[in-house]
Amino acid sequence: MLDVCLLGCSGMMPLPKRALTALMVRYSGSSLLVDCGEGTQVQIRKQGWSFHDIDTICITHFHGDHISGLPGLLLSMGNADRREPVTMIGPRGLKKVVNALMVIAQGVPFEIKFVELTEPEQSFEMKGFTLHAYKLDHNVTCYGYTMEIPRAGKFDMEKAKENQVPMAAWSPLQKKEEVTVNGVTYTRDQVLGPERKGLKLTYCTDTRPVESIVRYGMHSDLFICEGMYGDAGKLKNAKDKKHMTFEEAADLAKRAEVAEMWLTHYSPSLVRPDPYMKSVRKIFPETYPGKDLKSVTLKFKDDE
Repeated sequence: MLDVCLLGCSGMMPLPKRALTALMVRYSGSSLLVDCGEGTQVQIRKQGWSFHDIDTICITHFHGDHISGLPGLLLSMGNADRREPVTMIGPRGLKKVVNALMVIAQGVPFEIKFVELTEPEQSFEMKGFTLHAYKLDHNVTCYGYTMEIPRAGKFDMEKAKENQVPMAAWSPLQKKEEVTVNGVTYTRDQVLGPERKGLKLTYCTDTRPVESIVRYGMHSDLFICEGMYGDAGKLKNAKDKKHMTFEEAADLAKRAEVAEMWLTHYSPSLVRPDPYMKSVRKIFPETYPGKDLKSVTLKFKDDE
């Protein structure tokens, strides 16, 4: 299971009832954060989650509404007795930018391991999942992120017997790639059926529509995408400022054949996104307006 919470969905500036951009996910005992607008640690507390277990922080780009909350969050993590290293992933120059911010938050009691993105597309093997980072189209270097959790096939007793795999290896092979028993090495494919559908989450904000979003977002269980403007008449504004309208985001969701899309990163002038849903859902029916602390638990689907 993958727990997902949209901590804040405001773009540019925080509003009384709309916090700045941040997304948090929890999987298998660890947590990952994407972006960290000011006050993110407060939103985590409101959700009832802990920032102590955040192992990885992904930054899309270096605009204040996406990164200004880092000093406060990292201090809060330290005050919550976090001592294990934290991995931080983001565009080239990440270490320099974060160290500058940390002038006002010195003495954090854990190591920050910086991973700077230097290629248009990079992938990382994390704790039980694969993280893809890919360049978007904003007025500064910006990356989108897709998280994929694979799911192995079911244990097949008949297959194990046909391959003469001893019972002592059956259980270990459901957790490991290979196991050695009495000097003979056995592999997972000798006891498992076909790989089953895993889970996929895609998060993209501050960008014009680009093909990389469609490629990496293809068949996502949840696609969280920026929608700066609800009014389709503001397309010129979106193009000039390198953002998207709701309808452009819906077109990406349709082309990527995702299961569901949440819109986020609204313009401060967009008070209520709901009135635009009727026209947007004509493009992609499973579109929903994001809101602060909107959350879901994504679960592996049963075999059909």
